Amino acid sequence: MSILYIVATPIGNLEDISRRALRILTEVDMIACEDTRQSLKLLRHYQIKKPLISFHAHNQKKAAVQLLKQLEKGRKIALVTDGGTPGISDPGSYLVKLARERDHRVEPIPGASALSTLLSVAGVSGAYVTFAGFLSPKPGRRKKRLTELLLRGDGIVLFESPHRIVKLLEDLIELSPGRRILLGREMTKMNEEFLEGFPKDLLTDLSGRARIVGEFTVFIVPCTYKKVQVHKNQ
Repeated sequence: MSILYIVATPIGNLEDISRRALRILTEVDMIACEDTRQSLKLLRHYQIKKPLISFHAHNQKKAAVQLLKQLEKGRKIALVTDGGTPGISDPGSYLVKLARERDHRVEPIPGASALSTLLSVAGVSGAYVTFAGFLSPKPGRRKKRLTELLLRGDGIVLFESPHRIVKLLEDLIELSPGRRILLGREMTKMNEEFLEGFPKDLLTDLSGRARIVGEFTVFIVPCTYKKVQVHKNQ
């Protein structure tokens, strides 16, 4: 019977993967991955050898056709992303939608997620939170969407690259300078870091660094919360 497994993989630390996920990766006929080079690091670490199919934002329509044909043949496929849970903020949702429309079984294999990882240390349980993923790289669209999100007053979780984090903080200084922000950088990795403060404080910190590296998960704290407490790793 054909099955499309949605397999969560580590967001950094390779130990953050379940036994079930490893078993599924060893049992499937093939693995569809966002970046084969990135996925190979995990597979080689656990000595898993399977055919890999590239599936990313630039080839999703063509690759989806190929993967659906394999499902029609009764194959079992694991879908993984570069890190975390597929289908949240990546092309995985496109494949899942097509598979479900064709009545293929879609089975989630839960695990790591940058979203839940950052929220777990934010100390704002019970707050309304909107997940917006990556905002548009275009300044006008980004600022318009950010304005809409901020007006709600709820917590907001965003993903941002090291190349655009400064621009995001500059927008927040202009649009909502009094909202506190929690930044998670390189979460679960050796250089894991949490930064908390007002947009201006965070911009001063990051702007003073010779180089900004690592993907960021950004939590804009709800208006009803004044401060979160996160201790940096020693």
